[in-house]
Amino acid sequence: MKKLPFYIVDVFAEKKYAGNQLAVFREAHTLSSEEMQQIARETNFSETTFILQDEPRDGGYDVRIFTPMEEVPFAGHPTLGTAHVIRNEILKGKAEALTLNLKVGKIPVTFGRDGYYWMKQIEPEFGKNHPAETISVILGLPVTDIDGRFPLQEVSTGIPFFIVPLKTLSALKAAKVDQDKYFAFIKDSWAKGILVFCPETHEAQNDISVRVFVDYFGVPEDPATGSGNGCLAGYLVKHRYFGKNSIDIRSEQGYEIGRPSLLLLQAEEGNAKINISVGGKAVIVARGEFV
Repeated sequence: MKKLPFYIVDVFAEKKYAGNQLAVFREAHTLSSEEMQQIARETNFSETTFILQDEPRDGGYDVRIFTPMEEVPFAGHPTLGTAHVIRNEILKGKAEALTLNLKVGKIPVTFGRDGYYWMKQIEPEFGKNHPAETISVILGLPVTDIDGRFPLQEVSTGIPFFIVPLKTLSALKAAKVDQDKYFAFIKDSWAKGILVFCPETHEAQNDISVRVFVDYFGVPEDPATGSGNGCLAGYLVKHRYFGKNSIDIRSEQGYEIGRPSLLLLQAEEGNAKINISVGGKAVIVARGEFV
C-alpha cells in the first residue's frame, strides 16, 4: 500500500481537543472498500473519510464515509470535517463553498467569515412513532422522564435516528443504553441510532442539550452528530417544539463524555418542505502519513 496523507480533525469544536474526532485520508482511489474499512477500524473514530481524488468530479469531491463497522451514505461531522480539509489543505483556503459527492447525493458546504461551516441536508423523512414505555426501558429511565407532548419518532436526513424528547437535563445525564434490549429492538427497525434531547442545557447560551447512542455502528456514544442533529432540526420544526415553523438554535452535545461540542441548527418549513442546515467549526489537530 502506498503512503496516504491523512489528517485528524476535531469537528463541531470551538477549540482543539473538543467536538468529534475525524480521520480524513486523501488520494484514496487506490484503496479497495475492504482496505477502507480496515483503516476505519484501525483509527476507531466514530467515522473516517476517504477523499478519492484531489480534483473535483461532476461539480464535487468524491468522498466515502466509514464507521468502525460499516460504510454509511451520510454523516454530519465527517461532511464538515472533510470539507475543512479540502478547503484548507487542497484549495489553500480559497473556496467560499464546495460540494461533496456522497452516497446519499451531493451535499453543499458553505464557509462563513465567522469560522462556521454550514451544510445543507436533504429533505427529512419521518417514520414510525414508538411507545414511550419501549424506549424508556432501553434507556434505563422511568417513562415519566419522557416528554409526552411530543412523539418518539424515527427521522432521517440520510441516516435515520430515533428522536426521544426528555424533560430535564438530569434525565439526559442518567440515560444509559441496555445493549441487549437495544439490539433486540433495532433488529427490524429502520433507525439504529438513538438521539435524546432536552430543553435544559449545560451552558446558558445554548438552547438544547443532546446525547446520541449508536452502538450498532460501533460507537456507544457520539460526541457530536451532525446527521442526528439534522434529523432533530426537522423534528423540532415539524412538531412545533418551539411553537413556530422555523428554528435558529444552538445544540450542545458530548458533555457527558468529556468532548463538549456545539452545533448550530437552522430549519424552516414552507411549501410542504423542510429546509435544514447544520453548522459548526472544525480544527485540524494532526497531519501525517499512513503506511
